[in-house]
Amino acid sequence: MPEQKLIQGYEIRFLASLFVVLTLMMIISYVLGARVERGDASKPTQVVASPVFNEDLVNQLQAKSVYVYDVRNQSVLFAKNENTRLPLASLTKLMTALVASERSPSYGTVTITKEALAAEGDSGLLAGEKWSLKNLLDFSLTTSSNDGMRAVALTFGAIHDSTATPDEIIGNFVGLMNEKARELDLKNTYFWNETGLDESEQKGGAYGSAKDVATLLEYILRKEPEMLETTRQSMSDVVSLDGLIHKAKNTNLLAGAIPGLMGSKTGFTNTAGGNLAIAFDPELGRPFIIVVMGSTENGRFEDVGLLTNAVLKQIKEN
Repeated sequence: MPEQKLIQGYEIRFLASLFVVLTLMMIISYVLGARVERGDASKPTQVVASPVFNEDLVNQLQAKSVYVYDVRNQSVLFAKNENTRLPLASLTKLMTALVASERSPSYGTVTITKEALAAEGDSGLLAGEKWSLKNLLDFSLTTSSNDGMRAVALTFGAIHDSTATPDEIIGNFVGLMNEKARELDLKNTYFWNETGLDESEQKGGAYGSAKDVATLLEYILRKEPEMLETTRQSMSDVVSLDGLIHKAKNTNLLAGAIPGLMGSKTGFTNTAGGNLAIAFDPELGRPFIIVVMGSTENGRFEDVGLLTNAVLKQIKEN
């Protein structure tokens, strides 16, 4: 009997220990799962220490996520929640334009359809109007045209199945966008639609991190730099194949104020708040990328202005 009680005691202690271990494993699994859901599973970013990105500057920033990258030196000057997955809003259009550019020559033709014009917003495009892909992308990236980007997706998503419904065609194109994101190893990026418009009051049209956006922007600068040419200007005239001249007013209010601007893209929805990504080269051959996400509609421009000045100050001091 004493031996049986001793065995029972061991069994109780073993089961108690097993319960504790399993509980700890569940807690660890939950925490890691939560980190992945928030987009925090990426490796920690190594940031170059710099006195210009000080506490005073950080306290002035309104954005939830920030990434400042020195392209030439492949170094990070400043990062804040850079791997956190947030709604992209119209930063999505960078990928839309890239996928279309890689699937078609710049002179490929896009026709504006009624289905395209059903997208939220009116940028002045007309049903039946024909565009070269290059000019339509110039116009749509600069003005953040939703109907322009939908027309692009409807055109190039239908290449392999012209009998599909508009929704199916859009779905095909968005699938290509997600394939490209995987190819570029954008771990925290996923697209639900081609414009970045919110899917609902709680769900964005696409998600990504500031670091992912910077990676995408750097890739575009290396592979398709002409794609961003018009986004350098505050205002430009873009002409359709029908000879219609469209005024393209840049949604980036800092265009024309940033030295050596190479390209930019804005984004704003109720879910995302204010987003802005820019690439600029203040010196010959010394490009930098700045991405802010989750700021306010006006705060994104204030944030990027502060960060741009900090980069310029660091260059001057070094």
